[in-house]
Amino acid sequence: MTGVTKEQVLETLRTVRGPDLEHDIVELGMVSDVFISDGKVYFSITVPAERAKELEPLRQAAERVIREMPGVNGALVALTADKKGGSANAPVSRPQPQAGHGHHGHAHAQQPQQPRAGKIGVPGIGAIVAVASGKGGVGKSTTAVNLALGLQANGLKVGILDADIYGPSMPRLLKISGRPTQIDGRIINPMENYGLKVMSMGFLVDEETAMIWRGPMVQSALMQMLREVAWGELDVLVVDMPPGTGDAQLTMAQQVPLAGAVIVSTPQDLALIDARKGLNMFKKVEVPVLGIIENMSYFIAPDTGTRYDIFGHGGARKEAERIEVPFLGEVPLTINIRETSDAGTPLVASEPNGIVAGIYKDIAAKVWQQLNGQPQRDAPAIVFE
Repeated sequence: MTGVTKEQVLETLRTVRGPDLEHDIVELGMVSDVFISDGKVYFSITVPAERAKELEPLRQAAERVIREMPGVNGALVALTADKKGGSANAPVSRPQPQAGHGHHGHAHAQQPQQPRAGKIGVPGIGAIVAVASGKGGVGKSTTAVNLALGLQANGLKVGILDADIYGPSMPRLLKISGRPTQIDGRIINPMENYGLKVMSMGFLVDEETAMIWRGPMVQSALMQMLREVAWGELDVLVVDMPPGTGDAQLTMAQQVPLAGAVIVSTPQDLALIDARKGLNMFKKVEVPVLGIIENMSYFIAPDTGTRYDIFGHGGARKEAERIEVPFLGEVPLTINIRETSDAGTPLVASEPNGIVAGIYKDIAAKVWQQLNGQPQRDAPAIVFE
């Protein structure tokens, strides 16, 4: 049997009536671009922001008719809502603090507040931390993986969300293959390795598939991977953000109460210029910056022990001091980091007693200390003009 096509999906969606009960959701222009991979169908439905909760049955109806199509193995459908300028900002809610489940018995110390209607956190997850960079090629994903393993080594329950829709790297970095299973045809079981629970678009599509998605589809996919995954009880969910300051970052800031962000940069001026953009973005959306990591900080020749500052040195530390945020540490450029990343055996897991693993664990301890010192943050209401 040939696979289902976009045209067939859209034709099926014409059976779903829109909010006016006269026209279908396709005719009303409510359906985003449709993406199909391995028999799974992904799309979003744009609705007025003030009616999002009321129109949840419409989303469910659209998902149901697509799931019932021959040749469809699953469907992920989300509501997206853009507010017009001048409209009232919907209030947002904060998750209740979660007690730490690690061996050290850490717990968040914030006093619970009355939740407000609107954006909510993810049940069971104590803190969500974004690992970001202003540009690609600075080793952000490798840092995110080893930071997550460092948090775990310090006695915490940790998961990773790969938010890089266009270039997911977690399947390779953590040596995970295959497709995740679903519960009742909707909730996804995260993949797992090295004790980390992991979700990535790389588990849902082939590695060479080009993800040609616009903003609403990115938002839809991120929220599905965050909220419709059986994460269980986690102290920290590390989010590996894509580089830059685009749709994924705004979606996470808009719809998720991030506990904070960790910025990864290399020492050279060009990387620091881009890192400042990321820092400023998080500042504008009121996400606390937990600190800066200087990756590829220096190189020590394995044969002579001579140190080389290939990309310069100390730039990230000076930037952290300038903007008064914590400097979390210097990670050297080593062959082992590259080899273990390519092999899917992260350094903190494969060489837990090594010098570099110790650096990551120390950084993780500083991040956790920052989290315990930060009040939980409400997700800001961001209005798109």
